[in-house]
Amino acid sequence: MTDVTFAPAGRLRGSVVAPPDKSISHRAAIFGAMASEPVSITGYLHAEDTHSTLNAVRALGALVEERGEEIVVRGVGLRDPREPDGIIDVGNAGTLMRLLPGWLAAQEGRSFTLDGDASIRRRPVDRIAVPLRQMGAEIEATDGRFPPFTVHGRRLHGTSYEMPVASAQVKSCVLLAGVAAEGATTLIEPQPSRDHTERMLARMGVQLHRSGRHLTISAADELEAESLVVPGDASSAAFWLTAGVLVPNARLLVKNVNVNWTRIGFVRILLRMGGVVVGGLEDPTDDEIPGHEPVSDLDVAAGPLEATTVEPAEVPLAIDELPLVALLGCFAEGETVVRGAEELKVKESDRIATVVDGLNGLGGDLEATDDGFVVRGTGGLRGGEIDAAGDHRIAMLGAIAGLASKEGVTVRGMEAAAVSYPTFTDDLAHLLG
Repeated sequence: MTDVTFAPAGRLRGSVVAPPDKSISHRAAIFGAMASEPVSITGYLHAEDTHSTLNAVRALGALVEERGEEIVVRGVGLRDPREPDGIIDVGNAGTLMRLLPGWLAAQEGRSFTLDGDASIRRRPVDRIAVPLRQMGAEIEATDGRFPPFTVHGRRLHGTSYEMPVASAQVKSCVLLAGVAAEGATTLIEPQPSRDHTERMLARMGVQLHRSGRHLTISAADELEAESLVVPGDASSAAFWLTAGVLVPNARLLVKNVNVNWTRIGFVRILLRMGGVVVGGLEDPTDDEIPGHEPVSDLDVAAGPLEATTVEPAEVPLAIDELPLVALLGCFAEGETVVRGAEELKVKESDRIATVVDGLNGLGGDLEATDDGFVVRGTGGLRGGEIDAAGDHRIAMLGAIAGLASKEGVTVRGMEAAAVSYPTFTDDLAHLLG
């Protein structure tokens, strides 16, 4: 375990390029493996999670050729992944664990076992198992709902499924099953969630139709796309946006950020709290499903913050950045409240408990609730020590807290940041330089 201390920063200046989007990198590799012709992927994230995805598609028979900034995936087609000799190791990648079974469930006569690290074994899979079983899939999970679990391929049929909780991962799993099922599949979402899967499938020739909360996908014979481009990760960029707002005299330019409207829920919250962020943010697209991801440079500067309330409808579009909302709330005037965020309990760690305990240990005043947390702004943080608990986002949260604190913060287990952002500390050193 690596302990790293982050001292208070007197200033933070310069530009940084957001690392490639982790969520889209996962999808690009999986969809490339499902394609009938080779797919060139530009800007793929090289990190532990996304390497697990490359290894997973290799285990299914895809050929992956890495050519510097370009990765070429020669897929096995929609219906021809091979049955691996052993388990498919997803490592720490929850996105991989929840998306891949959608494709594998339709592979008749073949079985696939997925397993991962200790964190993955605590993350439930019943929310993907329920709709997949409704489509005819057979899934055997440990204790009925945890990894390791086995997907037995069956002939799937289209269905209509109303999602109890908005989740881009569950939605994506069902859409991948729907591509290979007989007939159309309709999903009914309680609120909008990230739409990277829909955009990429549309780009690859799949027919999708959205009408309000209803999303319908038709079966396809094949997926095709000569090339896919991975933009900068909005969730990783959020750490720099937070640092730019909290560190005195900060002025940062974060380049090549994915500003897809379903990914910038955090930016909308930050603006509401008084943060200064300037850039070309995408407006909601209503029922249209674009086949691309928009990008923009974002300019951010320090300034005073006011507390806010994050309502349940906002949570799916800011789920990974809610720990940063808690950090911002420590510096804001008033009481910041997050509601409807039960999903945080089944991330890489129980992020409600980890964030509340961690920031309280640094001098914050936070209280956990059943579905979120309350932060009473104290004007800042004293500093101290925080345990990343093996969670990449908590590791980087601790680093940003240290920059804005009075005494600095030591992050225990800083190596966890490599799961999504291997160059985080290097980029920070450049901005402090």
